Amino acid sequence: MVIDVPTTWMGQVKTRAAETGQRLAPMADQAKVVAAQRIEEARHWAAPRLESAAHGFEQQVAPKVSSMLTAAAKRIDPAPARSRRWPALMLLTGLAVGTIGYMFYRRNAQQWTEHMKDSASDATRWVNEKADRAAESSDQMADKVSSGTDETSHETS
Repeated sequence: MVIDVPTTWMGQVKTRAAETGQRLAPMADQAKVVAAQRIEEARHWAAPRLESAAHGFEQQVAPKVSSMLTAAAKRIDPAPARSRRWPALMLLTGLAVGTIGYMFYRRNAQQWTEHMKDSASDATRWVNEKADRAAESSDQMADKVSSGTDETSHETS
């Protein structure tokens, strides 16, 4: 069903709407300014409250949610990761003990070498003293034999 509206009536409605629009334009502009002011006031009022709520959420709710999610992840994890602390700790302990052992070995080897040098020096001194005594003893015996042969040769002559 199509309603046939006379064009004159449409012209009248259009004219009235334009007149009403012109009358309401200053009120609309005023409403626009008031609405902008109210929105600005609402933003000034809401901003610190939203920031405070965000800080409260971060400090109170977020840690609880985080711990719940972590606990849930641990519960549903099919193969929990084994701790790698003990093997690393044992490795470091073994390295430390090995280093200390090597240092003791080197110190003892150096002391043993010094001791052997001292012993060799003592042995060399002892051998030299024995050789000197043997030389003196053989010189004395040679002198006795020489004096004995000299006496015998004087007696026979």
